[in-house]
Amino acid sequence: MYWSVITGILCGILLFLVYASAAIRSGVYLKAVCRLKTAEKTLALTFDDGPDSVTTPKVLDTLSHYGVPAVFFCIGHKTEGQERLLRRMVEEGHQLGNHTYSHSVLFPLWPLAKMKKDMQECEERIRHFMDSRPLFRPPFGVTNPAVAKAAAQLGYHAMGWNVRSFDTTAKNYRNAVKRINKKLRPGNIILLHDTTPDMPELLKDIINYARQQGYRFVRADKYPGEAT
Repeated sequence: MYWSVITGILCGILLFLVYASAAIRSGVYLKAVCRLKTAEKTLALTFDDGPDSVTTPKVLDTLSHYGVPAVFFCIGHKTEGQERLLRRMVEEGHQLGNHTYSHSVLFPLWPLAKMKKDMQECEERIRHFMDSRPLFRPPFGVTNPAVAKAAAQLGYHAMGWNVRSFDTTAKNYRNAVKRINKKLRPGNIILLHDTTPDMPELLKDIINYARQQGYRFVRADKYPGEAT
């Protein structure tokens, strides 16, 4: 009985620690905006892992057609040679975010100094296109005390999400569309990827459906309400 209780407690602690690190929404280590605090029918789109020279322009075309703003969390090394694309993002009313330079799966395990250097290298690639400090989103949304400390020391505000589309793993983009549409709630911040080949079609479907339901799209970092 005693060992069963101890084992249960240890398993519970382990599960909590995994959740705290893997789910940016937990806010255990890093305080991040993961939804807009509002009862109004507002939604915010965010894109990770670009820019992509083929897909991102098509995503921008679609957003422009519908008049929808977004935040693009860029991987630093992918911005090389993409200055015109980054400039277009900003000129069309979107925001750029820092998704680290390397987007390494080992990022959360790095020493603090190496972690901060990687984040700063990404900012150097995008900051001259902006009039404010970029938002920060850790790779894969994984957090821990070191990631939180690095963000705090560099003065970053973090942004997560509360709806994950799984657009990069869906066999058919319509599966991602169904997942997003089922989860529509006021204040949702939706995670997408501007590297997904079918993203323009996915965007058209979710934008049209959301507007039919009375929702409007806002840029998460510009929303006037208090964010949580």
